[in-house]
Amino acid sequence: MNSIVPYFFLGVSLATPIGPVKATLLNTGIKNGFFHAWFFGLGAVVTDILYMVMVYFGIGHFIEIPFIKTLLWSFGFFVLMYTGIENLLTLHTIEVDSKFGKVVRLRHSLLSGFLMALLNPLTILFWLGIYGSVLVGGAGTLSGMEIIIYSVFILLGISLVDLIMATISGGSRKILSSSFLKIVSIISSLSMIGFGIYFGIQAYHSIF
Repeated sequence: MNSIVPYFFLGVSLATPIGPVKATLLNTGIKNGFFHAWFFGLGAVVTDILYMVMVYFGIGHFIEIPFIKTLLWSFGFFVLMYTGIENLLTLHTIEVDSKFGKVVRLRHSLLSGFLMALLNPLTILFWLGIYGSVLVGGAGTLSGMEIIIYSVFILLGISLVDLIMATISGGSRKILSSSFLKIVSIISSLSMIGFGIYFGIQAYHSIF
């Protein structure tokens, strides 16, 4: 069996860039605390597992159908635009150690992470490209158990980054001022809107 360490660091490197899912995770931690951000990340990991299984069984090509790609770009556009704008409109709810904010259930954060990653076209393209390359690279040389082990370590790397980001965003509520947290929230919200516009342009081009 080859070394499992590179696969762990592959997961870390893949999860580190701040895309729409990570931007939302940070925003969730700032607004609702560590556990909500962590559960949001867990929901996203469930989506990762789903796409890994799809690629493993060769049904990832289903995503390449033009109609499906257009649908995903469109959903990604609406979800990110809605989330980004909603975050901007609810900036007043961000207060350091606030005890009277809106109560959000953990299962809602979990579901939000799952849906955000599920409807994010970048997640799909990411797994088709990266994970597909891992499988192709090891085709004929890796056993089924080795593929499972390597996949688990990729997911562990991703989960570690999510845990760190949840800790940072949740902990920032205790050490940073409300004004600074709002600035960070504005930046992450604008990032979501930016990705949403990009997805909308891709949907437009795929249709016309």
